[in-house]
Amino acid sequence: MSENVLPVILAGGSGTRLWPLSRQHYAKQFLALGGEQTLLQETVARLAGLAHSAPMVVCNEETRFLAAEQMRQAGETNAKILLEPAGRNTAPAIALAALCAMQHEADPILMVMPADHVVADARAFALSAQAGAGLAAAGQLVTFGIVPDRAETGYGYIKSGAAFEGAFKVDRFVEKPGTATAQTYLAEGGYYWNSGIFMFRASVYLAELGQHRPDILKACEAAVSGRTEDIDFTRFDEAAFLACPDESIDYAVMEHTHKSVVLPMDAGWSDIGSWSALWEASFKDARGNCEIGDVLSLEGQGNYISAGSRLVAAVGLEDMVVVETKDVVLVAPKARVQDVKALVSELKAAGRPEVAQHREVYRPWGKYDCVDVGARYQVKRITVNPGAKLSLQKHHHRAEHWVVVRGSAVVTKGESEIMLSENESTYIPLGEVHALANPGKIPLELIEVQSGSYLGEDDIVRIKDRYGRA
Repeated sequence: MSENVLPVILAGGSGTRLWPLSRQHYAKQFLALGGEQTLLQETVARLAGLAHSAPMVVCNEETRFLAAEQMRQAGETNAKILLEPAGRNTAPAIALAALCAMQHEADPILMVMPADHVVADARAFALSAQAGAGLAAAGQLVTFGIVPDRAETGYGYIKSGAAFEGAFKVDRFVEKPGTATAQTYLAEGGYYWNSGIFMFRASVYLAELGQHRPDILKACEAAVSGRTEDIDFTRFDEAAFLACPDESIDYAVMEHTHKSVVLPMDAGWSDIGSWSALWEASFKDARGNCEIGDVLSLEGQGNYISAGSRLVAAVGLEDMVVVETKDVVLVAPKARVQDVKALVSELKAAGRPEVAQHREVYRPWGKYDCVDVGARYQVKRITVNPGAKLSLQKHHHRAEHWVVVRGSAVVTKGESEIMLSENESTYIPLGEVHALANPGKIPLELIEVQSGSYLGEDDIVRIKDRYGRA
């Protein structure tokens, strides 16, 4: 197959089952869970065995710079990043990508992949993708079915029908089964896990979507017609897209079309949909323990223990999950990790900020870590990337003290500009227009002490911003 494939990487999920590592504004696709690369970057890396165009990444406004930076680090500097105004599930997300793709290429073959999966065997994945491209070129809607190795109840299944050019026609899609039903599927054969990975021509998908869910197609066409381009990002008409129904590609198209085929894939796939699934996919010692970070465990077995910022000591634990971050510690039996999603729902209902973001928050210019907070004060450690600059801004309710601990800073205060080096400091009075930039070649690190009657992030009036946030 000489025709290039256009990868469409879906990176808009929230990954609540892997809380507290995965959070609303820093979901699991942006985490490095098994190595140095994040799941998004691993998704890009497994395309190496496939002739492909620059990928499209579908994500949201909040994570756009995170996605752009991780794609740049992965070597995909020409990736197009599509910003959904709101989450509307996979059918609309893919429709946005297909409509945009056809305006840049003549009916490309799309390979749709979630950004938060793990594939252990990249070569097997590439071979399956090459076979899928041939089927997609011939007008089929290809879904990749994972060859099951156990009676898994956490995945949906696809039942295969008649053989078709090295694949199978799809007989039906099956919801997540109970244990007994899953065991029956495994014993009977012909059932595959639903991977959520697809290949098809853009025009074929849009035609089938128009036939089975014209309301979704119409809303997406309206959203695309009102799109705007901003730096590396494509934004869509918000009102039009908010009118779009929330629907998965399985329900909207794949369960109804006569063009769907399932191509078996045996490549060590996992959707890492829970802590137990991550434990399954991770390296374990002789006692079945996966221990990450500063962990001291005595007489434990079958555990997943992750220490993010301090020592985690455990005695006699069996089949447990312990995850420590700077602001949260999760403890749960492996058999109950599916209930983490319900726990997150309760935290969200209580308005807890730990649902949305970590103590350490990433921004397009770098990151900040909220070290301490109390009545009328807050202390942050701020890291500004080389060459980056924060917005020109002011605050109505707080003053700030800055102390440089590493690197050099250019500070704008009103009409003046000063240079600060290590161990030097400055004071930003309440209401003062100011900005911070790193002119150096190493990260700038400083301590910021805020004081005032209100210290929320929404007390920022941006006057000028290179990242389009003013």
